[in-house]
Amino acid sequence: IVNLGTTEGVLPVNEQIFKETYKRGDRIRSYIFDVKKITKGPQIILSRTHPEFLRTLFELEVPEISEGLIEIVNVAREPGKRSKIAVRTRDKDIDPVGACVGMRGARVQNVVQELKGEKIDIVPYSEDQAKYVCNALAPAKVNRVFVDEENRAMEVIVPDDQLSLAIGKNGQNVRLAVKLSGWKIDVKSESAAAEKTDEVYRDLMKIPGIGEVTA
Repeated sequence: IVNLGTTEGVLPVNEQIFKETYKRGDRIRSYIFDVKKITKGPQIILSRTHPEFLRTLFELEVPEISEGLIEIVNVAREPGKRSKIAVRTRDKDIDPVGACVGMRGARVQNVVQELKGEKIDIVPYSEDQAKYVCNALAPAKVNRVFVDEENRAMEVIVPDDQLSLAIGKNGQNVRLAVKLSGWKIDVKSESAAAEKTDEVYRDLMKIPGIGEVTA
């Protein structure tokens, strides 16, 4: 139960960041994400896990966002563990990622501390969806992307030594990239992609009338 001054708010267990503990008298920040009508009157439901909580923390921390110079396009969170936010600006003189990070990382660190160490990746949004997906998979580097517009899916090829980084611990990095971009993402290493290409080539060569050049 959180004292809001003239009324009270409820911070349910499922809206609390994992392993966080609170005691009487603590001052906490949270996001009002629902107001339920019950017989006793309105019940204000608070959250610290909602993606909009992260968005609002950045709005408070980064003046360029509250002034409308920078826009947070999307937010993807695994509360208490890791988050990704995509940012853009219409002003060519402003670096949206740099502004959100702040001098020596001061701005983003203030948000990280509020979220008890949640790791935050800030990536630039791009209208080019293939480039956007590559940005969303940061810090991994991407070599090639094959786009399937019809199924809104992408096959992303990364160097062999970047595969585990692209996928992340227990698939966390690619999972957050999917949430952030809205695209299905299949990550493959260069060696796996080359093996698949060789297999297709051999299958084509089996077809009568198809020579090496055509295959």
